[in-house]
Amino acid sequence: MLRAGARLDSAPKSFGLSLQNVYETLAISVPTMVDAFRGRVTKDLSDRRLDRWARNIVRNARIELEVIGRENMRPGETYLVMSNHQSLYDIPVLFEVAGPNIRMITKQELFRVPIFGNALAAGGFISIDRSNRHAAIRSLEQARALLASGTHVWIAPEGTRSRTGELLPFKKGAFYLALEARLPILPVTLVGTRDALEAKGVRSRAGAHVRVTLHPKIDPTPFAERGKPGRNELMAHLRQVLESAL
Repeated sequence: MLRAGARLDSAPKSFGLSLQNVYETLAISVPTMVDAFRGRVTKDLSDRRLDRWARNIVRNARIELEVIGRENMRPGETYLVMSNHQSLYDIPVLFEVAGPNIRMITKQELFRVPIFGNALAAGGFISIDRSNRHAAIRSLEQARALLASGTHVWIAPEGTRSRTGELLPFKKGAFYLALEARLPILPVTLVGTRDALEAKGVRSRAGAHVRVTLHPKIDPTPFAERGKPGRNELMAHLRQVLESAL
């Protein structure tokens, strides 16, 4: 058995596996788009489709999941989930581990993809335009409303996938949301997903061993009370936590 993050260089890359999982994505995107047109999309319906999608993709890619710290995600508590970002497989893996009651803040370019983008919007995912401050603020307000409704919100503060697996510099927007919402932050470290599909890659590998570490929650309130210095301290603290399990 490979340890998490061990390279699968001897395993063949498969465009067919990637296409299979594109099909899985379209299989929930098309009916969600149709239901949205008819005014029939509900959160429960979206949750069930996301749950099925995540299970199917993890199974198709034969990902071996190792989860550490499940006890840190407590039932009845709502979290702002912050994780590193290494691969497109981060998304189904985190849904598989955390459950479907979670929505992601992601770059606006994905919302422009035909069918898929419409389904993202209908399913409650949040688009963010980092180049437009006013639009970004509206996105963060949407996220705050989701958190208030009891839905976990997930954001990768790096803003994009790391090609090397090392943490990239953090964007500040995620931390504005954390300090305003003052809900617990659940740090999550993902290791091994880039073995299934590298950043910017198109061919997947089956059989990756993926380790997901759910760290103890972080209370943002003490950081919020210190203003800008507190935000910088929170960014540094989260980086230290995430790096501890890489």
